[in-house]
Amino acid sequence: MNQTSETIYLEDSHFFLEVYLDPFNKRIRVDDYRGNLNLILEKTEELIKKHQAEKLIFKGRTEDSLKLLEHALQPEAVVDRYFLGSDAHFFSKFFTPERKKNDHWITEDGMVHSIYQLDISVEKAFPPKEYELKKADERYAVELAALYGQVFQIYPTPMNDPEYIKKTMKDGTIYYAFLYQGKIVSAASAEINGFYKNAELTDCATLTEHRKYGLMKLILKEIEAELKRKGIFCAYSIARSLSFGMNAVLYQLGYSYRGRLMNNCYIYDKLENMNMWVKNLANC
Repeated sequence: MNQTSETIYLEDSHFFLEVYLDPFNKRIRVDDYRGNLNLILEKTEELIKKHQAEKLIFKGRTEDSLKLLEHALQPEAVVDRYFLGSDAHFFSKFFTPERKKNDHWITEDGMVHSIYQLDISVEKAFPPKEYELKKADERYAVELAALYGQVFQIYPTPMNDPEYIKKTMKDGTIYYAFLYQGKIVSAASAEINGFYKNAELTDCATLTEHRKYGLMKLILKEIEAELKRKGIFCAYSIARSLSFGMNAVLYQLGYSYRGRLMNNCYIYDKLENMNMWVKNLANC
């Protein structure tokens, strides 16, 4: 695969297919589709071979789940109400033995169990008055890029590039950040799908020395409030399965665990599993 990720659209008289080519993470993701599912899966396999991808992710509709199983795809996660109120089932298929192996699965199962024992009464976080919560526009792209470059050795998207961040903003992604002494120390974003009315809460990062004040919970609550104002009630987030802190934050904010994406992307310092968390904002 070349190293530039891109979304491509394929269609003929029998189907429509929206595919995200992700060379950095050696995967292909089907984000949307209509029409003849057999032909769609044939075309998808052709793309896998052409781009030498190791993993396929397929966002399937409930009514297509059995057909996807027949084609040897495996269910990994669910996002409630993803497709304008209808659930999305994340299926996968692996194309190399190495991509299918994992040493952390049992440990991560135990972590999910531990998180569900936590007290869900979220304590009110009141960071010192030196911290200022703001919506971050293009003027903050350089600072945001510096934050992500500092927190993550490896990240699935080039968030350490200010131009990439500006592009995501133009595409509708919203960012919120905490500033301390005028500098960004914590940030997160929501990647909005305006057609299907859902949003992925992502790019959560806080500098180590500022993690004791619960800043991320406050940022995510502010993002949720804006999503609700936009009429978006399906919110989901994909967290590193080995990160107890981030998974705990999502659980305590009312998100429900909905599965795990195996060897999903390169993040932090290696290829990692990612937990899916989902929340219906209409209920809060």
